[in-house]
Parts: sequence; C-alpha cells; structure tokens
Amino acid sequence: MVYSYYPGCTLKTKAKDLDRYAKECAKALGFELEEIENWQCCGGVYPLGTDEIASKLSSVRALNEAKVKGQDLVTVCSACHHVIKRTNDDMKNVEDIRTRANNYMELEEPYAGETTVLHYLEVLRDRVGFDVLKEKVVKPLGRKIGAYYGCLLLRPSKIVQFDNPENPTIIEDFIKAIGGEPVIYPYRNECCGGYVSLKEKEMAGKMVDRIMDSAAGMGAEELITACPLCMYNLNKSESANKLPVYYFTELLAEALGLKEEV
Repeated sequence: MVYSYYPGCTLKTKAKDLDRYAKECAKALGFELEEIENWQCCGGVYPLGTDEIASKLSSVRALNEAKVKGQDLVTVCSACHHVIKRTNDDMKNVEDIRTRANNYMELEEPYAGETTVLHYLEVLRDRVGFDVLKEKVVKPLGRKIGAYYGCLLLRPSKIVQFDNPENPTIIEDFIKAIGGEPVIYPYRNECCGGYVSLKEKEMAGKMVDRIMDSAAGMGAEELITACPLCMYNLNKSESANKLPVYYFTELLAEALGLKEEV
C-alpha cells in the first residue's frame, strides 16, 4: 500500500528521527510513504480566522496532490496532522472557505475535501493492525512507557477524530504491541505549554514539570510523543523526576530491530 506523505518542516530539521524511523518502519511493515512533491510548511498553527485563506493553501495543495494520486495522506507530526485535518474539514464543510481557497488555486478541478487524512499511528492501528505489528516485533521493549498525547492529536475531537480526548488508548495499545508496558497517568493528554514556552518560560516549565512528576509518580521509565514541539518542551523540564523522551517511531524501530540500521 502506498500513501502520500506530508513530512512537514520540523521533520526535515530538528525532528529527523521522527521522519527517518517512520519511513524505515513503514517498509518493514509493508507500506510505503511517498513524499508529496514541493510541499510547503503547513503553518504549524491552524488559522482560526475564517478570512485566513492564504495560510490554508499549502495544506490544500498537499491534500489535492494526494487526491490526484488517488492516495490517502499520512502525517507523523502532531501539529501537521492537526492543521491539515482541520483544513480538510473546512474544504469539505465550509462553502465560503472552499470557494475562496479554490479561487486562489490553479487546479484542474476544485478541491472539496475528498482526501482521507491519517496519522501514522492510525495506519498502524487501522490498516496494518496492532496484532500484525506485534507479530513483527523482534525485540520486545519490556519497559514501562508513558504515552504523552499533548493537545493537538486529540482536539477538537469532532474534527480530528483521532481518539477519545479524555481517555485515549491508541498510544497505549501501540506500546503493548511493541512489547512495552503502558503507564496511565493523569497529565498524558494535558498541554505542555509548547506554544508559550518562549514568552512564558516559567509557566511552561511548571506545566512540563507536572507532566514529568505525574508520569514518574505512576511508574513510567520514559515517555513517547509524536509532537516535535512537545519533544522540545518536555526536554527542557527541570523536574527532579525528569524522564527520557523519545519519538514513538524510534521505539517502533527499536522493537522491529531496525534502529541500528537507520
């Protein structure tokens, strides 16, 4: 199975591990990520203003390219997934945005939200299957791992439709499939303060430390995330209970025996 793939800016710079492990693991699991040509930054933040058409166009271009190829569009970065999924919903359901966005584009036919947008974790769960993934594991991790969802993967739930925003399970099920022991802790789906980490350093620091203390207090030995901004912020924690943080794709590569090869 071949999917159109939108990597996003950070996966080409500060989050290369998130990208390269995703690609190598895809091959081992029997699917291919075909990178969108000439993709542009998604913007990193979903533009809330309904008149912010120009800032939605890069997402629309990527979505339309996947449509032309007849492929679903896969993302790995939480922020890119959030922005592209919400933009796709606009193009499908908001006539004014759809009309004005298409007026900017030189497309053979208007784009109207036809592309299915999937996060890499959804591909593992819904297309590959966690049972199949478990069979592919050659090095079960055997560690206590806390999933850190953050904000962007889960909300707004009616549009993103990734998992239950209050009681998500997809990353915990992923951890089980790769041979780890998932640790449930109260702050796994709370904001880390990433978007205010430069302006409000003290407040963001306290938010991150609460996450670390919560996870460590429940027995976690490490955390995993899909968000480069969360990774950056979590690594700045000064908590006495600071835990190592990894991208979920890195642990997937480890479990599949690919980490040394990548």
